[in-house]
Amino acid sequence: MKVKKVISEEMMSLPELREVLISIRDQRSGGDSETETSSRTMSYELRKSIDHADSLGKCDSATAKALVSELNKLEKIRPEIACRIVNIMPESRDELRAIYAKERYTLLPEDLDQILDILRQHA
Repeated sequence: MKVKKVISEEMMSLPELREVLISIRDQRSGGDSETETSSRTMSYELRKSIDHADSLGKCDSATAKALVSELNKLEKIRPEIACRIVNIMPESRDELRAIYAKERYTLLPEDLDQILDILRQHA
């Protein structure tokens, strides 16, 4: 399948992606998502994408949306980094520093603690 042009693009977390992929699966199978024949007709890429989102998603979609919106309110967090933080759900300062390793700035320990507190509240 060739893609001619990208119509729109937006960042989303793995739990949100999982919901979108499951809705696509249900549309293609006619709403009968649990039968054996629907898993055979589902494309390999779609099956693997849903499995990937299932295995790596650390929270549900509503929690992920709330976390992303709350993290976006902080000063030094861009939407891409907020989604990355929600996907990884770091538990220590070192894990957060690894996420910010490619950025041109470093976060203060207070900023790191603030992000970790937000993650702990929603966990």
